[in-house]
Amino acid sequence: MGTSVQVTPLCGVYNENPLSYLVSIDGFNFLLDCGWTDHFDPSLLDPLSRVAASVDAVLLSHSDTLHLGALPYAMKQLGLSAPVFSTIPVHRLGLLTLYDHYFSRKQVSEFDLFTLDDVDSAFQNVTALAYSQNHHMSGKGEGIVISPHEAGRLLGGTIWKITKDGEDVIYAVDFNHRKERHLNGTVLESFVRPAVLITDAYNALNSQPARRQRDQEFIDTILRTLKGDGSVLLPVDTAGRILELILILEQCWGQLHLTYPIYFLTNVSSSTIDYVKSFLEWMSDSIAKSFENSRDNSFLLKHVKLLISKAELENVPDGPKVVLSSMASLEAGFSHDIFIEWAADVKNLVLFTERGQFGTLARMLQSDPPPKAVKVTLSKRVPLVGEELAAYEEEQERIKKEEALKATLIKEEESKAAVGADIPVGDPMAVDAAFPSGNAYRDILIDGFVSPSTSVAPMFPFYENSSEWDDFGEVINPDDYVIKEEDMEHASMAVDGDLDGKFDEGAASLILDMKPSKVVSSELTVQVKSSLSYMDFEGRSDGRSVKSILGHVAPLKLVLVHGSAEATEHLKQYCLKHVCPYVYAPQIDETIDVTSDLCAYKVQLSEKLMSNVRFKKLGDYEIAWVDAEVGKTENDMLSLLPLSTPAPPHKSVLVGDIKMPDFKQFLESKGIQVEFAGVGAMRCGEHVTLRKVGDASQKGGGATIQQIVIEGPLSEEYYMIRNYLYSQFYSL
Repeated sequence: MGTSVQVTPLCGVYNENPLSYLVSIDGFNFLLDCGWTDHFDPSLLDPLSRVAASVDAVLLSHSDTLHLGALPYAMKQLGLSAPVFSTIPVHRLGLLTLYDHYFSRKQVSEFDLFTLDDVDSAFQNVTALAYSQNHHMSGKGEGIVISPHEAGRLLGGTIWKITKDGEDVIYAVDFNHRKERHLNGTVLESFVRPAVLITDAYNALNSQPARRQRDQEFIDTILRTLKGDGSVLLPVDTAGRILELILILEQCWGQLHLTYPIYFLTNVSSSTIDYVKSFLEWMSDSIAKSFENSRDNSFLLKHVKLLISKAELENVPDGPKVVLSSMASLEAGFSHDIFIEWAADVKNLVLFTERGQFGTLARMLQSDPPPKAVKVTLSKRVPLVGEELAAYEEEQERIKKEEALKATLIKEEESKAAVGADIPVGDPMAVDAAFPSGNAYRDILIDGFVSPSTSVAPMFPFYENSSEWDDFGEVINPDDYVIKEEDMEHASMAVDGDLDGKFDEGAASLILDMKPSKVVSSELTVQVKSSLSYMDFEGRSDGRSVKSILGHVAPLKLVLVHGSAEATEHLKQYCLKHVCPYVYAPQIDETIDVTSDLCAYKVQLSEKLMSNVRFKKLGDYEIAWVDAEVGKTENDMLSLLPLSTPAPPHKSVLVGDIKMPDFKQFLESKGIQVEFAGVGAMRCGEHVTLRKVGDASQKGGGATIQQIVIEGPLSEEYYMIRNYLYSQFYSL
């Protein structure tokens, strides 16, 4: 049998709920993502609560709430204590995302599901990895290797590869094959024939226009509103797809020399951009190359201004403007309040760039046709005054007295426990009899204290704090006075908020709890007269691309998660016909066994065999053809040994893959005229044609068989092109 693999969805199957899946590999339990919605409904986490204590490691794929929003709550309330792994951007930007959600919720409600301390505590457990960095699990997970790879949707977004005994389990959700302004496309297609692929069906039924067409329509829609003296609200996430939108607007405003103001408004906008400036190596090749050549940082923003409070927005001059504000769901945050203020003006535009989460105000406004009026709750936090303030202060004073009394009692109990072992059994006051009254002795009043039997005379406990000394004075431990870098970072985030020291006063008061306050709410009916529009900037591959990528990867077994029931069933039926015969779409709490049918054995390579092997370099690897026979070593271990008889001859094996457009450029650089002649065919020179034939993704898990056929008369040109073709491969 191969490596044992079981998959159990905890949330996010046959619907658009948050992502959370338990994957057990030879008894080692991985929690793949730990998401939550903007509603923060604890009932969604019931399946997770039943298995949280058994999780051995957590792998986070993206920095938004749908992938990591429940992490602080799970660690505080559900017993999750496993180490967490993510890329550096997911770690940093995920922290800011939850900060923003906490501030947005706390300003309008008595939010108590988690605190900033809980967020800090959860993210202190994160081990940050670089792309393609192998991390070897230890202890119970001995032999398992995990590595993150580029997903292409969010900065630091990850496809996780989990390897055990040569078999790969790939977790690839929310990937994007398109290369964008700030990110390269996914590397999912570089994985071929994994034992198990876990992916989502979220976009299986969706199609997308060309990127240039979409971007132009986006800019035209915004400019049409601004020129009509209206303002544009874009409800966005905290630190995810907002980065692509910022670069689009920056580029357009620079090229067209526009002067309309653009504002990026979240509780942590300054911190977000400051972090992003330092993550250029995680971005697209064009951004990295631009920085290397001219030291030009694409996120040194020239047209987008950063705001961290609604008061700052209210102080800007009147007139048309563009505001990108969190939250994308419109359930809370600055975008919620701005929508209420702007919705009644027909000149304004609310432009959605991602589908709203189910049951949110954003999703309601994206319906077709959109509602003409919506009921919303307007909440704000106000200071306590008058009788309410007096009652609050009285209650706080009572609580302080109770805590002080409790602390005193605990201290007394600890003192008694320290000497309790020496107290003789019997009447506690019997010690008085040992000291007769008279001129020589006096009665001793004992109240709450009994001296130990070993004492020469009764006295209250005294503990001498002894220290070590040397010729220079008291010996100290320097480590006691060192402030850890991460502690300084968290302290800066908690007190100063942003890296430049700016922070919303309302948010700061929430952290420091400076003023007694309460939440005042009112129900409103908002007349939606402004324009509403939706354009897909989610950054996910569309249905056609997903099918093509899955066909290329051709996993032995496929598990589908996260998508509507219709999309999931559609993709399942397609994959059964065109990708592989084993396709699963489990329900919540349903455990499926996707253990490989292959038999894997560990063998040693003997020194005698390796001394005669000739390696050839292939990229970062070295490859060789080996003829050997299986034997056993003195330790009874399986080993590959040299053949006892001469090795039989074998046909040459060409290792590698060739892309026809790349080979076309290569031939043209050699002075050969080349043009494509139909699908998979390329005419080289006057008489030679190359054809790439065969199916790269055969049903049933068969080996990939592709051939390049050279057609043409035997001539000098034929042999020259054939040699050029051979030069693109490694011959064994």
